[in-house]
Amino acid sequence: MAVPLGGIPLADHAPVYAALDRAGFTDVWSSEVAGTDAFTPLALAAAWQPRLRLGTAIAPVFTRGPGLLAMSAAALAEAAPGRFAFGIGASSPVLVRDWNAGRFEEPYQRTRDVLRFLRSALRGETVDGAYDTFTIRRFTLERPPAVPPPVLVAALRPGMLRLAAAEADGVILNWLAAADVPTALAELGERRPGFEVVARIFVCPTEDAAHARALGRRLIAGYLTVPAYAAFHRWLGRDPLLGPMWAAWAVGDRRGAAAAVPDEVVDALVLHGSPEDCVAQVRRYAEQGVDVPVLALLPTPELAAGGAAALAALIPRLGTEVT
Repeated sequence: MAVPLGGIPLADHAPVYAALDRAGFTDVWSSEVAGTDAFTPLALAAAWQPRLRLGTAIAPVFTRGPGLLAMSAAALAEAAPGRFAFGIGASSPVLVRDWNAGRFEEPYQRTRDVLRFLRSALRGETVDGAYDTFTIRRFTLERPPAVPPPVLVAALRPGMLRLAAAEADGVILNWLAAADVPTALAELGERRPGFEVVARIFVCPTEDAAHARALGRRLIAGYLTVPAYAAFHRWLGRDPLLGPMWAAWAVGDRRGAAAAVPDEVVDALVLHGSPEDCVAQVRRYAEQGVDVPVLALLPTPELAAGGAAALAALIPRLGTEVT
């Protein structure tokens, strides 16, 4: 499950993590956009639920220095030895440049360089030298983790997918349909033992299709107009379906862009229906080669009306079927 869950303060997540564990969820994965940072929700989970595996999907490679990224990962790996996976990625120009006053340049090279730095630093090695996108002078972790975490790379198109296959311990996929998974995995070639495929999957467990599709259209218009995601879906062959959305967005018509997203695209990228229907759709990702399907739970009318009680009833319906 992607955490933290919307509408619940972090301080109140202890029963949420306990419910996820009881329901059979094995992992909790965090993201980092403009809500919580990627590490705090996982640190709480490490303390509250010692069986859950933890993962970042993702920590951006531009918004922290390489040394701070290594320290954050090492601290979480020390708090949860053997059960933390460190996902990194380029993120987007909006998050890096507009919201964090950073420079978004050469995202492939920066991701590659940070990956190489982290692999050395998390082993406790002294890193001293120039990479293509930054230079490090004699950095050594004071507390290298006894069990270095696997480092996974978020990837969309062939270049980053091949980088993940060649140098990372796994790949993180996002905003794709189950039918798209083979296209992405074909770029990985033969996978090494232990290499993991993680996919973030948007799930709106409601039989109110109008609600799910309206929400899905807004999300798709907001995300898939980001240049990297637009290029990704053009690569996947969705230019005919999403071309009208991109055209409307380009002239500043945000509402028209959302309205132009066809139902078939929403239904492929935002899973909806009863909880059992959603789980059946998630299974298709696993059948196509995803090792760790991460459910990103979206708001529903039922959750809005029922609050904590509705969430408590929903989690077992999703988790029991997953296991």
